[in-house]
Amino acid sequence: MKMHQLSMFLENKPGRLSEPCRLLADAGINILTLSVADTQQFGILRLIVAGWEQAKAVLEESGFVVNVTEVVATEVVDQPGGLAGILEIIESAGLNIEYMYAFTFRCEDKAVIVFRFDNNDDAVSALQEKGVNVVSGVELYERARQ
Repeated sequence: MKMHQLSMFLENKPGRLSEPCRLLADAGINILTLSVADTQQFGILRLIVAGWEQAKAVLEESGFVVNVTEVVATEVVDQPGGLAGILEIIESAGLNIEYMYAFTFRCEDKAVIVFRFDNNDDAVSALQEKGVNVVSGVELYERARQ
């Protein structure tokens, strides 16, 4: 139920973000979602792609240092209070969210949000116990193609 996310540091300068995106495009690798967090001098690019192992190799061959982490994606009812309900489950389980971001697509009345928890396994268990659909990487790739 966990999926792989690629992360890399980029200088906070014009053109730095387009380079890894162009490399992936040229290799035929689809970016399903991404997040960029920045500071004055650098940014962290986080990506979920179709084919993370190939993407990692392509980026590293071009000199990028790529870190692979596991993240959890969940369905969230796309209405007021949907996210609050998920956060309450996580809080009651005593878990910490390190960061989160949303996918660019939705399925019916649900949005999909990516979480990085301090303990992904415990988070998956807590969410599933409360009936939350934790989405697999394969399911996300299929939804992105629809």
